[in-house]
Amino acid sequence: MWTADNWKEYEVIDCSCGEKLEHWGKYTLLRPDPQVIWDTPKKHVEWKRLNGHYHRSKKGGGEWEFFDLPEQWSIHYQLPSTGDDSLYVNHTGTLTFNLKPFSFKHTGLFPEQAVNWDWFSGLIYNRKKEHPNRQIKVLNLFAYTGGATIAAAAAGAHITHVDASKGMVGWAKENAISSGLGDAPIRWIVDDCKKFVEREIRRGNHYDAIIMDPPSYGRGPKGEIWKIEEAIFPLIQLCEQLLVDEPLFFLVNSYTTGLQPAVLNYMISTALKKYDGTVSAEEIGLPVKCNGLVLPCGASGRWSR
Repeated sequence: MWTADNWKEYEVIDCSCGEKLEHWGKYTLLRPDPQVIWDTPKKHVEWKRLNGHYHRSKKGGGEWEFFDLPEQWSIHYQLPSTGDDSLYVNHTGTLTFNLKPFSFKHTGLFPEQAVNWDWFSGLIYNRKKEHPNRQIKVLNLFAYTGGATIAAAAAGAHITHVDASKGMVGWAKENAISSGLGDAPIRWIVDDCKKFVEREIRRGNHYDAIIMDPPSYGRGPKGEIWKIEEAIFPLIQLCEQLLVDEPLFFLVNSYTTGLQPAVLNYMISTALKKYDGTVSAEEIGLPVKCNGLVLPCGASGRWSR
């Protein structure tokens, strides 16, 4: 399992009875988690010192209950040091995320993805060191509030950020500005990801790297339906057509239990078989402070040269 264990301002404190207890900066949230099927004693004092609690409804959905929680606050993440500050392209490598509780338990950030930010930022650093004057173009699909976008931009890449939600793209722009990347070479696109990829193929555009973080189910800006089990492999095949002759990396994330790491591995290996690289896939997770366990949070498949 790949573990996001470099956080200083986020942690899973404990988890029990279908919920996880978390620190988000100085605030404590309690949110549902379907992986937490065990019932263990809730001994940590933070179980009784909540700032926010998302109550899941048995009928689906749910609602937040707040106890002295602001409408918005921020946390930071430090990308790994490279030993060469110039590789940050006039950036410190510190990412800032603006958080707020909104629909269906979310805060605007998936902290387990930091393990992937660390991985691909290192690849970008190394490529920039080899070819300092060459642009590294990264396409981020289903880009949400921009965690991967600003991590790649901090490392010096040129990013095309695509999401079907205008609100999420706006939120991502705010995160970029807060991270000192307001002037970074980021192209912000509100569009259906598949249709955007098809247009990029027709335009003859190419990318050094592609990131995709597709939902299990969703709708595009014009009502387009997305079902991951039906759509993910055809999209990976389309994206392969956008890669340069010597790509840097390809990353696919999944929060769908049916897409196990072995399935991600096989899909990526099949679609990218003509390129000289290696594929690996694992569960990703977050360490739990109280018991030393690692909480599973989905899976990622990676291809790199």
